[in-house]
Amino acid sequence: MTTTVAPPARTRTRPPRPWGLYLTLATLAAFAAAVAAPGLLATHHPFTIDYDQALLPPSTTHWFGTDESGRDLYSRVVHGARESLAIGVGATCVGLVLALVLGTAAGLGGRLLAGSVGRVVEVLFAFPQLLLALLLIAVLGPSALTQVLAVGIGAAPGYARMVRGQVLQAKASPYVEAAAALGRPRTRIVLEHVLPNALRPLVAIFALAVGQSIVWASGLSFLGLGVAPPSPEWGALLDAGRTYITTAWWLVVIPGLVVVVLALATTTLGRHLQDHLEKGEK
Repeated sequence: MTTTVAPPARTRTRPPRPWGLYLTLATLAAFAAAVAAPGLLATHHPFTIDYDQALLPPSTTHWFGTDESGRDLYSRVVHGARESLAIGVGATCVGLVLALVLGTAAGLGGRLLAGSVGRVVEVLFAFPQLLLALLLIAVLGPSALTQVLAVGIGAAPGYARMVRGQVLQAKASPYVEAAAALGRPRTRIVLEHVLPNALRPLVAIFALAVGQSIVWASGLSFLGLGVAPPSPEWGALLDAGRTYITTAWWLVVIPGLVVVVLALATTTLGRHLQDHLEKGEK
């Protein structure tokens, strides 16, 4: 007598839910709401001065406390999101546009052009970003434009090397060699095959760079090299609050945490985009 053993029942395993991505998107949505409609989220006017309410700690009335002039810090953080994100996105665009020009020229140009662009990138890469900011401030004065240019130009060399590597990789790919063997014009090959495939990873890089640019811009403002108080820009809030760091910690800690949260959210989104693009290539 033989016995048959039933095969084990198959259990359906659900794919893991990307809770981290959901949290990231929710965080970015909150920042986007602060940019689009700060008046709906703010609880007070960001520039209303009330010296009787100066330097109050966080409470149910003032969620983030008040500053030395009695202004509600939470409302100022909300209203400062638009300018802070504009600086971060603007600096990222400046850096990536310069990187596209330099990296593409180095990857597709001849030996002379590639060597010349390489020397320019090395000089920019070795130039201290803080010194560059001081130079631009001496010419343009402290402003949001100065922050955008200083952070964007300072970040461009690193992105240019990445673009050059992607261009060279796409240039040596089999589909480009096949297109050249078919006799297609070089300009058409570059526009239809090399650049689209080389620049696709920049979508993820852009998301990663926005958070880094905001951190750098806030650091410049903290040193007094950016937007000056009483602007609610986050770096300006850090600059204004550093005088009271021992008596009113919330003036520095809370805006700093906001900058960190946004930087982490954009970095996480960039990582997810990068993983998605890599899986698509496979």
